[in-house]
Amino acid sequence: MPYEAVPIDTRTGEQFSAAFSALNPNCKVPVIVDEGVRVFDSAAILLYLSEKTGQFLAGDSAHARSELLSWLMFVASGIGPYSGQAVHFRHYAPPGSQYAFDRYQYEARRHYSILNTQLASRPFLLGEMYTIVDMAAWGWARAVPFVLGDTAWSTMPHLKRWFDTISARPAAIRANALKDRFTFKTEMDEEARRIMFPHIVKP
Repeated sequence: MPYEAVPIDTRTGEQFSAAFSALNPNCKVPVIVDEGVRVFDSAAILLYLSEKTGQFLAGDSAHARSELLSWLMFVASGIGPYSGQAVHFRHYAPPGSQYAFDRYQYEARRHYSILNTQLASRPFLLGEMYTIVDMAAWGWARAVPFVLGDTAWSTMPHLKRWFDTISARPAAIRANALKDRFTFKTEMDEEARRIMFPHIVKP
């Protein structure tokens, strides 16, 4: 499908502009506008586009639909939030948060391990068919070493095999290349920390 990618530099606070917050009140990327229809949140976007096009769904049966929705929500409510918190307490939180660090590392690893177990006997998360569930999980799995440390892949071989398979797909290669089309702020300086973590660094 044709699309226009619009960059939002979160380390400079563009996500808090009036124009962007009108599209997503939660002030987070991604969000799409499709023929006047606004959709925000990754899982919602994937579900919207797959239902519109009839592609990358698991099937028409109640069982197939329930499996797809269950795993899609598992990624949205488990993998995503725990990965985000694990990254925060591993890389950005002030010293002295060992309990929080241990808690979120444990939960992030537990959730990725569930994916690893699911993939032990099937090529994709729902079986033989590549679906939006794989897309949703792959988006987060790209950050596994950043979330759990450099040795994380060695403990989850089925997840790594699946990740490498999807990463070689032409669409995944194009998605990864998007970041090279735009220039974003890379420094996590005091301004970026104030924008990203206003509860820690006071203006």
